[in-house]
Amino acid sequence: MEASEDLVGEINDPDGRRVVLIRPVWEEKISRGHPEIAGHLDAVLETVARPDHTERDPLPGRIRFYRRSVGPSQWLLVVVSFEQEPARIITALATRKDPKQWKR
Repeated sequence: MEASEDLVGEINDPDGRRVVLIRPVWEEKISRGHPEIAGHLDAVLETVARPDHTERDPLPGRIRFYRRSVGPSQWLLVVVSFEQEPARIITALATRKDPKQWKR
């Protein structure tokens, strides 16, 4: 991780792996791209630490973490990339759909 990519937060996932959220992702991708999430940093981190549901992302090396009834909607989705050390949160968004009912 470069010095210019300062941390906004870090947490361990349920398997004990360190996961970080860097400022450029939080400010430029999550807060700007999904402004409804901007005030929910703690909920984003907590979703990774204590998810209600997890599943593999369609892209290899990534996992989707879901938490119910946190943030601005019924579900909060946080995608983590394990392609580097430490793992990184790469996006977060609110959704109303139950992830277990999504059609693949």
